[in-house]
Amino acid sequence: MDLVRKCQKCQVHANITHLPATPLQPIQSPCPFDQWGMDIVGKLPRAPGQREYLIVAVDYFSKWVEAEALSKITEKEVMKFAWKNIVCRFGIPRAFVMDNGTQFQGAKLRQWCEELKIKQYYTSVATPQSNGQTEVTNRIILQSLKTRLEEAKGNWVDELPGVLWAYRTTPRRSTRESPFSLVYGTEAVVPVEIGEETLRVQQYEPASNNSERRADLDLIQELRHSANARTTAYKAMMAKAYNSKVRHRGFQVGDLVLRRADATKNLGKLDAKWEGPYQVTEVIGSGTYKLHKMDGKEIPRTWNIANLKKYFA
Repeated sequence: MDLVRKCQKCQVHANITHLPATPLQPIQSPCPFDQWGMDIVGKLPRAPGQREYLIVAVDYFSKWVEAEALSKITEKEVMKFAWKNIVCRFGIPRAFVMDNGTQFQGAKLRQWCEELKIKQYYTSVATPQSNGQTEVTNRIILQSLKTRLEEAKGNWVDELPGVLWAYRTTPRRSTRESPFSLVYGTEAVVPVEIGEETLRVQQYEPASNNSERRADLDLIQELRHSANARTTAYKAMMAKAYNSKVRHRGFQVGDLVLRRADATKNLGKLDAKWEGPYQVTEVIGSGTYKLHKMDGKEIPRTWNIANLKKYFA
């Protein structure tokens, strides 16, 4: 049995375990615009101006989304987007949650965040659930673009504002409120209310509008408190379901591990599912590790336990 367990070929071709190894730890955000998740989507069909990437930012509290089409994904473009679409519109946030892309890890971006006292949290490689809010938003945006475009794929930039508007004015499952209402304290007037006038449109009185808006603003904190309570309950429910499948395992500094091969490249049907071994050099916490090759060379970025398994030498 021990000889089989230590067989090199058996280990690198072994099936991948899909059961989670560590409990889900939902990211909490106490107020609007406190913490934003950021991500890059692409390549998309090339649009005018050579734009084929989409940078997306989501506020963890209100679920408000900002997005912009880019022709290139560089550190400079990320800084311009963050300044224009986040800081200048909603104030300086406490933190950004980003993936390990090079455009998010440059020295200039780090310095800029340090000057503004913005913390940077990075997700582990090939672990999209670490920035789950942004990943979910990306899927919704892409699905909406596909639905609108049909054959004219290169027109996605023109359709993007409408997709963002629809997302911002639609209640989200976790809060049961629209991002628009949590930001502005009232629901937006949407085109359908013009064609088929709603009670709100029919009863609009300019003379009483100011007092009604003041009442909305007086109630906005209550609205946000209720949304926060619902979000907390929703995340607890999701965590409970996820954690019921957890099969605890972990590594210590010095342990030898294999890494999922498909985390770094596309695999053929007969390729090995695992690569390595590597040595664990640091335990970051919450199932996240730093690795070295056997010759001592450091492996860039952090790696989640979902992409690792113990190697038997």
